[in-house]
Amino acid sequence: MAGVDSTSNEAATVTVRWAEEPDGEPEESAGAPSTFTSVADEISLNSLTIDEFRNVNKFLDDPEDSTIETVPSGDTPYTSAMRFEDLNITPDLLRGLYVEMKFERPSKIQSKSLPMILTPPFQNLIAQAHNGSGKTTCFVLGMLSRVDPRLGAPQALCICPTRELAIQNMEVLLKMGKFTGITSELGLPADKANYIPVSKRAPVTAQVIIGTPGTINKWIAAKKLGTSNMKILVFDEADHMLAKDGFKEDSVRIMKEIVRWSPNCQVLLFSATFNDTVKSFASKIVNDLFVQGYNQLFVKKEELSLDSIKQYKVNVPDELSKIMVIKDKMMDLGEKVGQTIIFVKTKTSAGMLHEALVKYGYEVTTIHGALKQEDRDKIVKEFKDGLTHVLISTDVLSRGFDQSRVNLVVNYDLPVVHGNPSEPDYNVYLHRIGRAGRFGRKGAAFNLLCGDRDNMNMEKIERHFNHYVNEVASWTSDEDFKDALKNAGLL
Repeated sequence: MAGVDSTSNEAATVTVRWAEEPDGEPEESAGAPSTFTSVADEISLNSLTIDEFRNVNKFLDDPEDSTIETVPSGDTPYTSAMRFEDLNITPDLLRGLYVEMKFERPSKIQSKSLPMILTPPFQNLIAQAHNGSGKTTCFVLGMLSRVDPRLGAPQALCICPTRELAIQNMEVLLKMGKFTGITSELGLPADKANYIPVSKRAPVTAQVIIGTPGTINKWIAAKKLGTSNMKILVFDEADHMLAKDGFKEDSVRIMKEIVRWSPNCQVLLFSATFNDTVKSFASKIVNDLFVQGYNQLFVKKEELSLDSIKQYKVNVPDELSKIMVIKDKMMDLGEKVGQTIIFVKTKTSAGMLHEALVKYGYEVTTIHGALKQEDRDKIVKEFKDGLTHVLISTDVLSRGFDQSRVNLVVNYDLPVVHGNPSEPDYNVYLHRIGRAGRFGRKGAAFNLLCGDRDNMNMEKIERHFNHYVNEVASWTSDEDFKDALKNAGLL
């Protein structure tokens, strides 16, 4: 059974940037050591909520009329997979898909991308599709399919921008690969209590490694993570991993090291968003570094507004009124529809909102990059287990965070480009609202607008996605908010 190696305990010092975080919050907690002790003691990797909903994959078909454009490279023919059996994967993997994951058939993105991933000559893939459409299954199944269980060496590597996403992807891998005997290890920064210098840790022998870029680079540089047997390299949230304000340098360094020793390694770049600049760079770096051709898969930009998520804007007169909307409308109504994530711009805003709501007697939890890593893990686990219902978060959870009970997202602050408060961050907006209505379920997103700048940024978001966002007529009206949730199918 795949497991988490207890020696994943190396600290990494790395500069990390994430969307709009003026407080300078590090996502890998630069310089702060941490460790991953064991599945039982540190993180429960059995809390994946997908298991609670039988046949969940029948909901994964992102809108049936969505246009997925595929651009194959070369003459290799690809036929969409209507069944997982069409993919020529092992019985152990099929058992994991049907028994553990409770899947019935491939989703639309899986149907189109998996043949591209699993068909020789295993060409590279740049893929972008809706949030909640099943992208994680695509690359996890790709990694598990390419590994030789008889070879005790690293063969598949997945790089993620945050520890939360790395842990979540490991949850999926452990479920899907339960019957394969494939070993796995998390590569995350270590904590102070269990810190061991990288020079003293044992070489990595796990066959699949999922981790954050700083730690993975440190392991490779110290010759603890070999790349000579690497068959498949995955970048999750690849647009951020290759963006100038993301992990571009770390990501390119990892690619160059792998292509040096494993030039035939297959590269998969997955994200819900790719702007033209990042898409162009991704195409260039993959084409220049790796010898294979690369396939592309994209959804039209205007279809990325997530029509399954009803979006609303709420005009308020001042900052205090935002708190009143959260307190008087979102907290009470949110309990009736599921769990709620409230996104803020900075850890300062997070702390202020948290303190205000607790003062009013509400139970909320808050997460941001400056927290200790063990505290972040605990907060996420409690939320995923349903022990808490309202989570205040900076953009540390805006990408890839799966929790099927989340039906309500509130943008307390609109996401803006770092250093330019008059320019919305469209990709972060899309990722934020995509936390609601996972796997095709109903969801609603409320944007709290205060002043001309917020309204101008909201108009830019509407124009960018060619999608008008309905306005809640009065920020003080209970009935207006109830009507909005009814229109979203949540009440």
